Amino acid sequence: MPKMTMAQALVKFLDNQYVSFDGKETKFVDGVFTVFGHGIVVGLGQALDENPGGLNVYQGKNEQGMAHVATSFAKTNNRRKIIACASSIGPGSANMVTAAATATVNNVPLLLFPADTFACRQPDPVLQQFEQTDSLSITTTDAFRPVCRYWDRITRPEQIMSAMINAMRVLTDTAGTGAVAIALSQDVEGESYDYPESFFKKRVHKITRIVPSEDEINDIAEIIAGAKKPLLIAGGGVRYSEAGETVEKFCEKFNIALAETQNGKSAVLSSHSLNLGGVGVTGNLAANTVAKEADVVIGVGTRFSDFTTASKSLFRDDVKFVTINTDRFDAYKLDAVKCVADAKLALNALEKALSEKDYKTSYTTEIADAKKAWADECEKLAAYSYKDGFEPIIKARYEPTIKEFVELYGSALTQTEALFAIRKLIDADAIAVAAAGSLPGCMQRAWTSDSRDSYNMEYGFSCMGYEIAGALGSKMAKPDKEVYAFCGDGSYLMLHSELVTSIQEGKKINVLLFDNAGFGCINNLQMSNGIGNLATEFRKRDENGNLLGGLLEIDYAMSAAGYGCKTYKVRSMEELVFALEDAKKQTVSTLIDIKVLPKTMTDGYGAWWHVGIASTSEKASVNEAYKQKEENLSKARKY
Repeated sequence: MPKMTMAQALVKFLDNQYVSFDGKETKFVDGVFTVFGHGIVVGLGQALDENPGGLNVYQGKNEQGMAHVATSFAKTNNRRKIIACASSIGPGSANMVTAAATATVNNVPLLLFPADTFACRQPDPVLQQFEQTDSLSITTTDAFRPVCRYWDRITRPEQIMSAMINAMRVLTDTAGTGAVAIALSQDVEGESYDYPESFFKKRVHKITRIVPSEDEINDIAEIIAGAKKPLLIAGGGVRYSEAGETVEKFCEKFNIALAETQNGKSAVLSSHSLNLGGVGVTGNLAANTVAKEADVVIGVGTRFSDFTTASKSLFRDDVKFVTINTDRFDAYKLDAVKCVADAKLALNALEKALSEKDYKTSYTTEIADAKKAWADECEKLAAYSYKDGFEPIIKARYEPTIKEFVELYGSALTQTEALFAIRKLIDADAIAVAAAGSLPGCMQRAWTSDSRDSYNMEYGFSCMGYEIAGALGSKMAKPDKEVYAFCGDGSYLMLHSELVTSIQEGKKINVLLFDNAGFGCINNLQMSNGIGNLATEFRKRDENGNLLGGLLEIDYAMSAAGYGCKTYKVRSMEELVFALEDAKKQTVSTLIDIKVLPKTMTDGYGAWWHVGIASTSEKASVNEAYKQKEENLSKARKY
């Protein structure tokens, strides 16, 4: 019964956790990311200083940023390894709430230790304490409750034992994983207890595949057997099941069309003959064309977000849905006939059931024709340039902004030509990381991934600021790969502090900063729905007091150079090619400041997105947008 502090016991416990998946054993907790403050440094900090065991200690620069690093690290390791994150109380804790929500929405394990107030309450209000006057038991860390899969507060040193066993239960759950927050009362971190040796034994948590029910397999087989033109949508569950090749073989055997969600992309190879690519609001021409004719949709490991289904408007009125998902909640989406099971095991069982029925789809050339039409469109997008004018991608009403941008920066690069050039020039197995703005749309449509799990798109929460931190997490997980953060100027300004951490850790990442002078994606949404240009471009205040003055001129390369990055300023295709090739030779993190013309992203390709447009307005343009919304809504499924 060794006597030690609660924090010392926590560190020793973390150092002895392992996971096993398909018989392969892995040390689960790589280390602890922290921004030390008074609420954590003398408790957990003391324990890590005295004896960290085999745990690495990483210094974050922003609590949200370091938690995004940890989330990406876990995702890139297919949820088999994690980095815990610890912060001080108050602002430090609150900063991690956004990251907790991001991890939970994406079903990625994230272990958080926010420091809390004193359990004894003697110094109340302690520095940074938020006092809820109707209950002193409520603190800042209660904000984690709605965004975590498991939450606990340690007010006695022995509570850490049951809390951490439950934390491991959730972190290794294939269906219900996400963020776990264990709030550490700062006085209790230093309190001692006689812990049983059994608490510190090596634990191997087996991440098991959920075996499909024969009845549920037969149910979905019966529906698919009656389908002439089924479409399989591969989601993140395919990635985490490591079932990409299984999906490909399944679709080949029965000639089933295949599409991807953002989180499912790169689980299946882009070059596969049946893979139509991204589907939905950010989907491409090929996938959306075939989706509209599908009579059965097979959702594998997807939660059917509004972007995937185009707000439930993409498919035929009489379409049937079947689902394979480890999460019963997601399996029930769209009133589907379900199979709650691991993707790989379920598809193998389903293949057997359909083979017994001698099943084959009625597709002839539809899939190939759709892929050819999209390939032709991609050729145009790759070659599209400013000299071609403002159609079809650029609407005439945006011409003044574009001309002003060209005069300011002397750049005529379009986002699409830059993106296609980047895909051609960087390594085929490089890891691409992105999260928000117009880049996720362009990339789900056009980015090709023929190296499995090389596409790390955080689009479940679409959290601005994930990009650079996420790139560092991927690099820490796969140090032998080149990693690229695809980041808009808006996201860069939102959060790029872990770029400094990449320099500190000697983990080279490459930041591809697409500067289009503002929040371009939302500016598109705003103006395409009849609203004026309000606070979405980076403009100075004009003489009338409005944010409609001249565009801000910002040198992002200069900011990153100050951190120690190798930087490049790109205003032409020639400069982009040089920067990409030279960046490969560098050993430190790089930032390529690419000035791309506003409004030169890809189009929507026939998918509608339901947004809350004003039903009453004095502007005819808004009224027309509302009318169009109502027309689209009338054609969409209600639930």
